[in-house]
Amino acid sequence: MSGVNSLSPSLVANATSRLPRKAIQCTDFLGFVPKGRPINVTLSWRFPFRTQVGVIQLFGLHRTTLKQKSFAFAAPNENDQAELCDSGTCTGDELLVPLENGENLKGPDGEIVSSVLCSEVDLLRTAEHLGNEGRVVEKLKAVYLHVLASEQWNASPLKLCHRIYLDSATNFIHYLALRCLDIRQLKEDLTLVGLMNLEIINLHVLSSLNASIQLLEALKSNSVNPKDSINAGIFAEKRLDPQNDGKFTIQTMKKKASSNSEFLLGRLRDGRTTHIMVTVGQEATENEIFITDLIKAGTSIIRINCAHGNPSIWSEIIKRVKESSQMLEKPCRILMDLAGPKIRTGQLKSGPSVVKIYPKKNASGNVVFPAQVWLSHKEAGPPPTHLSLDAVLLVDDQQFLSELEIGDTIRFSDARGKKRMLRISKKIHVFSGSGCVAECTRTAYVQSGTELRLKGKKRRSQLGKVVDVPAIEPYIRLRVGDLLVISRCSSSELDESPVSTRGTHKISCSSGYLFDSVKPGEPIAFDDGKIWGVIKGTDISEVIVSITHASPKGSKLGSDKSINIPESNIRFEGLTSKDLMDLEFVAAHADIVGVSFVRDIHDIVVLRQELEKHTLQNLGVILKIETRSGFENLPLMLLEAMKSSNPLGVMIARGDLAVECGWEMLADMQEEIISLCGAAHIPVIWATQVLESLVKTGVPTRAEITDAAHGRRVSCVMLNKGKHIVKAVSTLDNILHSKLAERKVDVKPILLSSHHLR
Repeated sequence: MSGVNSLSPSLVANATSRLPRKAIQCTDFLGFVPKGRPINVTLSWRFPFRTQVGVIQLFGLHRTTLKQKSFAFAAPNENDQAELCDSGTCTGDELLVPLENGENLKGPDGEIVSSVLCSEVDLLRTAEHLGNEGRVVEKLKAVYLHVLASEQWNASPLKLCHRIYLDSATNFIHYLALRCLDIRQLKEDLTLVGLMNLEIINLHVLSSLNASIQLLEALKSNSVNPKDSINAGIFAEKRLDPQNDGKFTIQTMKKKASSNSEFLLGRLRDGRTTHIMVTVGQEATENEIFITDLIKAGTSIIRINCAHGNPSIWSEIIKRVKESSQMLEKPCRILMDLAGPKIRTGQLKSGPSVVKIYPKKNASGNVVFPAQVWLSHKEAGPPPTHLSLDAVLLVDDQQFLSELEIGDTIRFSDARGKKRMLRISKKIHVFSGSGCVAECTRTAYVQSGTELRLKGKKRRSQLGKVVDVPAIEPYIRLRVGDLLVISRCSSSELDESPVSTRGTHKISCSSGYLFDSVKPGEPIAFDDGKIWGVIKGTDISEVIVSITHASPKGSKLGSDKSINIPESNIRFEGLTSKDLMDLEFVAAHADIVGVSFVRDIHDIVVLRQELEKHTLQNLGVILKIETRSGFENLPLMLLEAMKSSNPLGVMIARGDLAVECGWEMLADMQEEIISLCGAAHIPVIWATQVLESLVKTGVPTRAEITDAAHGRRVSCVMLNKGKHIVKAVSTLDNILHSKLAERKVDVKPILLSSHHLR
């Protein structure tokens, strides 16, 4: 303990005199301190998210004159509250956690308390002469006492939590107190004696520490029954609140976490442990059996993004979800995400209404497999899901389709005037009539109004017309080195062509945040980081961007794609005017509301006020963490959200979070969020790019299968929409609920002969 500064005895007495003695007394706590040598230090530890506030002061008196040693937190004010100071500024909404960098702090009597940077490892190194178990138990007692004191320290904010979350919030405070400490050496010591891993006790901190100390006390006293030695040391005293002794057991805490998850997401059936959520849009209203297939495959929550569509589309989706859920007798909840203040690209002008049909060709350009085209009446519904199709053509005449036979040839002229043919290969009965699969061996462009003619040797010529060909989704293709002009005006005010000069493209953005906040030299990202650029110039109505990252062949940028400016100082409002309007619809139709881009306590306060104003105590709330400030303020936001009775959850929105904070940080950040929410018993939703290749192409990558398997650690995994979404849900359900881990393995002993031992 060389280099430890001595503190004034009067300052020590002043700093601890007003703290509750029951919370800070510990029999023989500093028994390892050499006799006659006082140790008066201020410890400084780093909080895992950012520099926080408060000071922990550990001191011991002469062993020869006083047997009682004290562990105290300093410095309290007149109201028995520890003072909060951050860079010299006091605040009232921070958690009580230690200071960093050994900053000086004035004591109650005006003296300067000298800080010494020393870890718990340094402080306890003098205890090496004790037995291993004895040394570890003393460290655990110190940690236990620190955790208990943190509860006392945060008594005021805990009292504000709703009774539903009080025990969970208390455990959360215990976990944050544990995370404040440098316990790396203690973790190694626990490993050496074969005890718990401090990294995985977040669900039940106090009980785990207590159980380990009891076991070590039993080992230390060579007692067969651990209960015989519980009276030793600190544990001869009761908890801060004796009435709560049974509230923090391991079983109680596990049940609390499980009930909170069920409270928000609903009860799982058939032994499942993880919910599957699927994002749907307008496509769900165009297919009669789409929602039914999703629920059959394992979906238990349907997500609707309020950034897209309108109340008419949302109502139809919700109607179909409820009908399918009731018919299948499988519960399915509805989550609606408020759009939030997310910056997006504006609407591009729609492309032509034409569908391209093209066969598969080899490297030499020869057709190896004809294009598969589905022909059906416009009211016949979607094609069968087992078919692998390249295009769908809707025909206005059901009689024309009913007279088609396998082997018939249909002739037509495409949008370019090229003569093309379709040959009928299959005929299938569907919901309202019949449909056909036709093969096309040459590339064709078909538009609405295209005439299909059927000629046969023994029958008159039949005619059908193609209808309702959807418009091509518009986009611009950006390459490295291109310039992109983002205009504040609407797309209708832009030039007819999105490309005004070679390598220069235009797109609109209606959000004033973009034009008011960005500066030249700052990076900017589009479409969840698929395209990156650097800002070259700005004015009141335009931002000029030079593209620095895109795919070699160019990346497509379409309408309503995300824009992220990770280094710009943008202050968004918590709930936009659109969010407030949409919230009324959500409250009337959905089970859960997702709140996008929450950043700090202010956002949660505004949300809670709106929920109280509309008396929405039963509406589930999901806090979407997708910015750096949201990540850093998560502990404070959780405690603020726990003040209301609404079911509560957190979504790790990995798309925006990775872009805002950096790809290399994402893995650690999602682990941190899972740990924090586990300690608070708050269910977590794992979202963005889960099984994305499988959803879009029908074939998964090995990496995303492993990623999906890690979803077993959270309460819910979310999939985004795509062509093969039903198959992806079924695959994810099998991954999440695989029985392989539970399967017993019959390991037979291997008898080694003398030959093997040579």
